[in-house]
Amino acid sequence: MKYLFSLIVVFSILVNPINTFAEEVVLAGGCFWCLEHDLESLRGINSVISGYSGGDLQKPTYENHNGHQEVVLVNYDSEVVTLSEIYRLYFRNIDPLDGGGQFCDRGDSYRPVIFFENSDDKNEASKSLLSASKELGVNLEKINVELKPKSQFWEAEAYHQDFANRNELKYKFYRFSCGRDQQLDKLWKENARSTNSWSE
Repeated sequence: MKYLFSLIVVFSILVNPINTFAEEVVLAGGCFWCLEHDLESLRGINSVISGYSGGDLQKPTYENHNGHQEVVLVNYDSEVVTLSEIYRLYFRNIDPLDGGGQFCDRGDSYRPVIFFENSDDKNEASKSLLSASKELGVNLEKINVELKPKSQFWEAEAYHQDFANRNELKYKFYRFSCGRDQQLDKLWKENARSTNSWSE
């Protein structure tokens, strides 16, 4: 039986090597266009899909996703990038002190949330909250990123996917006018949008 399992693993690697070590995490941090664009830059990320999660509404849309947050579904290769590294980049692309939305986008749809799959994911997320508080020099209670159990992910409409690359000028104008990068630079300084290790 163990030989059969080994053969299945080897076969899966040969047939689809990208997905053999693929794992997923769902993150909310304001506008999903921005979060998708920022996380795609990390080595080991296979794909980032914009969508909705966290609420009870079935088949949410951009016009009606009441109770859901705008989120991204991050598919990553755990042999190349760790969940801790993804959380670190996530934090440095949001304002974790703001639980009422992100930048110019206000309200429940835009508040920062990490959706965890299991206790290991939750522990990693909790560690990242603590690391962020230390780097920012604030008490842990000031970090307003909610940790919630993972719920159903609903993929957003096609025109939202890969928006930054398909609508470069519109995306850059939105991002600048929303003040996202200006606030990130003020908050995280030289580590804004950085994959560097957490500061001590």
